[in-house]
Amino acid sequence: MIECHINIFLGADLPEQRCGVQHYASGQLAAKEALTAGKDALVVGAGFAGSVVARELAERAGLKVLVLEQRSHVGGNAHDTYDEAGVLIHSYGPHIFHTDSQRAYDYLSRFTEWRNYQHEVQANIQGTLTPVPFNFNSIEQHFETDKAQDLIKALEESFGPDTKVPIIELRKTSDPLLAELANFVYENVFLYYTLKQWGLKPEEIDESVTARVPIYTGRDNRYFTDSLQGMPLDGYTPLFDKMLCHENITVVLDMDARDLLGFSKEKRNGSESYVQIELAEQPFDGPLVYTGPLDFLAKQCFGLLPYRSLDFVYKTLPQKHFQPVGTVNYTVSEDFTRITEYTWLTGQELDITTIMEEYPLPFEDKPGQVPYYAIPGPVNQEAYERYLALFEELPRFYALGRLAEYRYFNMDQIVVRALELADRIIEN
Repeated sequence: MIECHINIFLGADLPEQRCGVQHYASGQLAAKEALTAGKDALVVGAGFAGSVVARELAERAGLKVLVLEQRSHVGGNAHDTYDEAGVLIHSYGPHIFHTDSQRAYDYLSRFTEWRNYQHEVQANIQGTLTPVPFNFNSIEQHFETDKAQDLIKALEESFGPDTKVPIIELRKTSDPLLAELANFVYENVFLYYTLKQWGLKPEEIDESVTARVPIYTGRDNRYFTDSLQGMPLDGYTPLFDKMLCHENITVVLDMDARDLLGFSKEKRNGSESYVQIELAEQPFDGPLVYTGPLDFLAKQCFGLLPYRSLDFVYKTLPQKHFQPVGTVNYTVSEDFTRITEYTWLTGQELDITTIMEEYPLPFEDKPGQVPYYAIPGPVNQEAYERYLALFEELPRFYALGRLAEYRYFNMDQIVVRALELADRIIEN
């Protein structure tokens, strides 16, 4: 149980209290005006980006922070919960914390203890489970002994030991032996998986994405090689509950920020720009940290930016484990990209298990759809920057996070960026 109370408002009809968290009815516009009164800072989104900034501004600067969250829970895409079978699952796909940033690790350690967990991923290649990133062990599985040793030697001579080599870079090699390896990995690990994940050919994907699929010149089967890895001992949701548990923080759930936020506009240099933030129809001059899709905040006035979404299918099975590691990628078969088995991640010792099949699909802004990934590239970046330009005249507006910045970040990177943003806001 959380010892203090998080001030959380829901669209419920009656006040209630559970698990040390207070819930209040949000009411109509008059109640919303009362809710926003006296707030010094506004944060949109209660995921890692928003929660870290909110805590820092509340704790270090003593600001009264209002956090608006569209979903009915905190934690953003890292939210976890127990399913009907009692298995702790991640509601929006697997999240494994890994970092080389001592600052990110130490900061989150204020709100959780850690379970030591080293994530392993295997690829199902025509029925053979192979470690990924593709490494020396993988090579020995798929090539006869002498050729495997020649490939290992050539990789070490060309790239050195314990190095991650992007598959696109390896395909540029003039060495025929390494070219054979590159083509094998490209065809069996990279090509179809990328088509499923992004709906695009690898050559059409920005290098920031393709670089995330390397060949590893070593025998470490771990998916991540960061120095600090683990899972929150009690789960992600309790971590967020504790982070947001501060007397200066008020969290409003089930609240579309656009219902409270507005912007007055002026035409400058031939184009319109937002020049004043309005909160509950009143001017607001405090910092506004926005972590959602920027085109949504601008009511898609230039059209919908391209995103990829995901559909999850959960299955509870009457067995201890379904697969030998936490995640198995289906790189040459199936319509789904991967299966994650959550008891590996959480360490739960049960006689049952819950698995999740993950199906990528285009984001079409339908009810219930979530925009998970921006699709980077010059054309899409130009469209994003057109939205960003709308907000440039707002001196205390800050776009932060995967969706707001239209870039891919790991969780630890978001924590660091949020801490650094909080530093700048507080210094100013």
